[in-house]
Amino acid sequence: MTFAFENPAPLMPPRAPLEMVVQDLRRRSASQVAPMPNHPVAAWRAAVFIPALLATAALLFGIHGWLSSAGMTWLEYGLLFLIGTMFVWVSLSVSTVIVGVLGTLRSATKPASGPAAAHTPLSVALLVPIYNESAADVFGNAAAMIDDLARKRSKHSYSLFILSDTQDISIARTEETALTALRAQAPENFNIYYRRRLANTDKKVGNLVDWITGWGAGYDAMLVLDADSLMSGHAITRLADELAADPAAGLIQSFPTLIGAETLFARIQQFSNIAYGWLLAEGLALWAQREGNYWGHNAIIRTRAFAASAGLPYLQGLRGEKQLIMSHDFVEAGLLRRAGWGVRFLPRIGGSFEETPPTLIDYVLRDRRWCRGNLQHLRLLATRGFHPVSRFHLFHGAVSYLLSPAWFILLIVWALLGKSAETNVIRYFNETNPMFPAWPDINQTNSLVFLLIMYSMLLTPKMTSAIMIALSPKAQKLFGGRRAFLTAFGVEVASSIAYAPILMVQQTQAVLRAMFSAGGGWMPQRRGPSSYNLRTLFAFHWFETLIGAVLAVGIVAGLVSLWLLPIIASLLLAVPLSAFSAVNLAKTARGGWRLDSPHTIREPGIVAQARIQRARINAALLNAGDAPQIAAE
Repeated sequence: MTFAFENPAPLMPPRAPLEMVVQDLRRRSASQVAPMPNHPVAAWRAAVFIPALLATAALLFGIHGWLSSAGMTWLEYGLLFLIGTMFVWVSLSVSTVIVGVLGTLRSATKPASGPAAAHTPLSVALLVPIYNESAADVFGNAAAMIDDLARKRSKHSYSLFILSDTQDISIARTEETALTALRAQAPENFNIYYRRRLANTDKKVGNLVDWITGWGAGYDAMLVLDADSLMSGHAITRLADELAADPAAGLIQSFPTLIGAETLFARIQQFSNIAYGWLLAEGLALWAQREGNYWGHNAIIRTRAFAASAGLPYLQGLRGEKQLIMSHDFVEAGLLRRAGWGVRFLPRIGGSFEETPPTLIDYVLRDRRWCRGNLQHLRLLATRGFHPVSRFHLFHGAVSYLLSPAWFILLIVWALLGKSAETNVIRYFNETNPMFPAWPDINQTNSLVFLLIMYSMLLTPKMTSAIMIALSPKAQKLFGGRRAFLTAFGVEVASSIAYAPILMVQQTQAVLRAMFSAGGGWMPQRRGPSSYNLRTLFAFHWFETLIGAVLAVGIVAGLVSLWLLPIIASLLLAVPLSAFSAVNLAKTARGGWRLDSPHTIREPGIVAQARIQRARINAALLNAGDAPQIAAE
């Protein structure tokens, strides 16, 4: 292999192979580490699950009494099941937030604890798997991270690996030029390596396995990043310190917050993530404890533990073909815990960031891939030896997508039930059939009460976080003041309500695609703010528009309850709402309408440094012309 660098350096270190043991999901793990520290967790888990189950039981009891006025039938029991299924998951979110509030109040009364003391220093590999990404963005982020890390003077040693699966030759050449620019200004004695595979076998899973089996034995830990990940030196050091201080931990996950949002849809996601997500994260960390989850990036993993216990087998398809486990991160966390390793979640480690899709369409396209992988988890629930909480994580991921078809079915049933016995479409067409249920009177009051219960539960996590911020002068200041925060809160809630029915229909379609069609390709995510033309918008949202039009006709004809009007309006206006999701709020909006959050008002230092480094490497790419080609391995 030849290199065209002015000061040639090896692209990769000497090989240090580590066997990746493929796990048998039908047998318990043969690997068991020493018993983990005993942490009181039963009370927190009871505080989450018992209230959620009791609230759901109370609601079902009330609705059963309403429906059973003329006797219960299978269709009414089906409706009751749908309502209960949806409500229990909403209730779990609410109780998790309440636990987060209790945990936050408890920690406020205790002296702050510093970072875990580092024991034996670790050799840590920073792994950045990429696939046809913007070289300036990836290498710019990497430059910012290693510069910030070098200033921390950590006891641990670090090496950076850019693991490319890029198949586009022109993009590969920009990666080569970016690598030269990155190495030219890297901190002294900081190892930077690059490897590109000729074929992206098994996608990201195969990319990481290739590194582990080739070089994994040379490193105690690997910090896995995504192409859009960005972590401060403090965050990386904290994760390494925590792993070194906890020999029974196999994986420690940070809580990535969103950055770089400029469009309306991205700002909605970013504001929600920062304003509300922290309480959910606090609650999850408290009741999950050492049975946490893994989100595939911004987490540190003990290399040998992972290699010995988290090797993924192929699944067998209906036609006998081999299938890759797609949403691998949840499964890998379960396998680590099955082998006795702790999987921890530390939401209070600041400086961990990622980006979010800029438009509604980009979000849906990414969501389709996640949907297929999460539904695949249903086949893995019977894996031998999984901890019950690991099974819950897998099931929760799948249910989060299955709830959309449940909501969709409930919407259709609610529309068919009409406003009263006289306008009940189902009853109207089956009145002579004695086997069909005699539905109760679905009047305006019943509809309003039910919708208020569901909306109040859906909004409770947001309201709880908003109240805590609004009551704290310090927190208000981070969001630009009380007026700006409350305006942004109102805009976010209204926007979320507007986009929710569209996402419901899109996720329902994604579930059907996952069940009845083959998997799609692995495409890089669009990062920058950009819009789609009208033809693309109509092609993407015609189904929602059609459903909205049909329900609107029902409203005009007096057959559909007026309380469904907000949902109908969202579906009918899916195309303009999707187009509006690409509006650049960062440039056009003012005050609270900008949906500002702490990261947009005061840019974190590592984010500002990454922006500078991206510009530097982009300039190097523009000046390079035809870059020298590096042979792939």
